[in-house]
Amino acid sequence: MKNKEEISVSVEHKIRVEKVEKMRALGIEPWPEFMEVSATAHDIIDEFQDDKECEYTVAGRVVTMRMHGKTAFVTIQDHTGRVQIYIRQDIVGDDTFEHIKHNIDIGDIVWCSGYSFRTKMGEITIRVQNLVLLSKCLHPLPEKFHGLADIETIYRQRYLDLITNAESRERFVRRSKIVQTIRSFLDNHGYIEVETPMLHPIPGGAVAKPFVTHHNALDSEFYLRIAPELYLKRLVIGGFERVYEINRNFRNEGISTRHNPEFTMLEFYTAHKDYIWVMDLVEKMIRQVAMELGNSLQLPFGDMVLDFDKPFKRISVYNSVLELTECSIDDLSEITIDATLKKYNVSVANKNASQGEKIFALFEELVEPQLMQPTFITHFPIEVSPLSKRDQQDQTVAARFELFAGGMELSNGFNELNDPFDQAERFKWQAQARAGGDQEAHYFDADYILALEYALPPTAGVGIGIDRLTMLLTNTTSIKDVILFPTLKKKSENF
Repeated sequence: MKNKEEISVSVEHKIRVEKVEKMRALGIEPWPEFMEVSATAHDIIDEFQDDKECEYTVAGRVVTMRMHGKTAFVTIQDHTGRVQIYIRQDIVGDDTFEHIKHNIDIGDIVWCSGYSFRTKMGEITIRVQNLVLLSKCLHPLPEKFHGLADIETIYRQRYLDLITNAESRERFVRRSKIVQTIRSFLDNHGYIEVETPMLHPIPGGAVAKPFVTHHNALDSEFYLRIAPELYLKRLVIGGFERVYEINRNFRNEGISTRHNPEFTMLEFYTAHKDYIWVMDLVEKMIRQVAMELGNSLQLPFGDMVLDFDKPFKRISVYNSVLELTECSIDDLSEITIDATLKKYNVSVANKNASQGEKIFALFEELVEPQLMQPTFITHFPIEVSPLSKRDQQDQTVAARFELFAGGMELSNGFNELNDPFDQAERFKWQAQARAGGDQEAHYFDADYILALEYALPPTAGVGIGIDRLTMLLTNTTSIKDVILFPTLKKKSENF
């Protein structure tokens, strides 16, 4: 059974469709060709001078409409903001005014020409000389113009959210600026942008479960990429010594406030540098992005303020567990680690997990949520770093870092493993982990091993999640609010 709101909307839709039929009967096209505009709403307000009337043509969506006898005040909205237009019957003519009165509705997109002036109430306005309907809206807009209240409508009908919610529009504008700033930063540091395949014959480059598809012509299974890493490193082997890509990754994982199966990732690779150098570069880049957005390095996030001005803290996985939990050195020993896992109710996917993997499981469960201020975590167990070089001082850990802030992982980077024999052995470990039940473990990629045999120079690589970085820099706590069209359940299911 339809609720009252649904019935009201369907009745309104019927009324608007009838208006379309009447207009066409009168020879008025509800969706005519475009008409030239000379200014935006912002231009009209920015250029206004009290002692000078300027002529403009402008187009926008009707968001408010007040009829007063033979006059009307209408607010229209374009991509720059809103401006008021004033319509008088004696200026536009009887036929046009009657058309406006009976056929124009909130939500319609209109074009008008006229002159700027300031009303007695002090509002900059256009005195309309002519008005044309450009596109008829067949459904009423949400009543509250400060934004939609229904979460499902926001995500399923993002266009309505963007029409009615200036804050949401601004968030996505800021997301675009974040990407632009990152591109500019990397371009200025000598990197070249490339595009690599989305369909992979073997999934690789990250520890994640892939989506599987089938190519009919080749009669072969392919995987939506979980990461571009192995292709980008092939390019480094080919001589592109500073290379990056900003594009989509796909991981067949759960949906949460911090996870979406389809997400945007930046990955960049630098030959003849190490992960320490790259940490410095990442820190510098994020500071520059933050300054471009708001000229401040103290950023609100939820009920706290994140300080990006201070040098980012750096601490190893092992030491962070000791520092931020009640675990002692004895609790993390090979003899006692299983009891410690049980104590904190922490599970490990691989039934043959090493001590390092078990410590890492404690880190993920107990430490990660506490990493609110920008923090580089370093020295990950080698078993959870299948593509990383070993640390020169400790062969049991990787020369690797992850950057955390706001309790989220933002970035992962490491010295790239370029020893083909070691890499082949790591792939074998991962294959064994898959056999042990770990569906996210890496596949054995013989073609990548062949590429390594042609010599990958010493290289440091980094991945940064654009969606999470945008969350952090726009004070947004759900990833759905920074992805224009997030992945959702089918509409027939519960939201």
